[in-house]
Amino acid sequence: MSMLTPPGMGGKKYRITGDRYPRMRRPRHRRRITLLITAVVCALALAGWGTLQLIDVFGGKGGTAQAAQDKKKCPTGGTEQAGALASGTGKPLPRPADITVNVFNATARSGLAKSTADELKKRGFKVGKVGNAPPAYDKKVKGTGVLLGAQPAAEGAKKVLGTQLAGAEPKADTRKTGDVDLIIGDAFKALADPAAAQRSLAALTAPSKTKPRC
Repeated sequence: MSMLTPPGMGGKKYRITGDRYPRMRRPRHRRRITLLITAVVCALALAGWGTLQLIDVFGGKGGTAQAAQDKKKCPTGGTEQAGALASGTGKPLPRPADITVNVFNATARSGLAKSTADELKKRGFKVGKVGNAPPAYDKKVKGTGVLLGAQPAAEGAKKVLGTQLAGAEPKADTRKTGDVDLIIGDAFKALADPAAAQRSLAALTAPSKTKPRC
């Protein structure tokens, strides 16, 4: 028996076995606190960035630049300017009352020029000459009709008159006046329905829907 053996142990020896030892771990609540702090910092950073963006748009350079860009896109002058853009001549589209229409019949059917001229007068157009078509067009127009006028002086007038006769072919000649000839062709049956013609005229002079509102 060894002298280090306590009395009463019967001389037995004890040995420590195994290769595992207790390890010290951080308390789990510290991890949760760390993750929570990180999440709060990220949320505050995003909120601050969003606030700066809103300030820039509504009160800073971004808003001013966007407003200036929209102003350039917006035509001034209301409906009159829209009509000018639609006519392609730099001038507003004329009203029917400002357009003088000469009505000529190029078909073998009699009375078409007179009845058509009367209907155009009811719709607000000025009527000039009425009769048979000149030899260059007499019995030679196969479609619904021809709109003949100066280029570009009568360009707007031909567009407006074209709303009254679907399928009419616009042509230009060398005249210096702003009147327009409506030459009735073989396929002509009647002028466009008044309501449909009015809708076409409104669409022609209305501002484009693709333009931003000013």
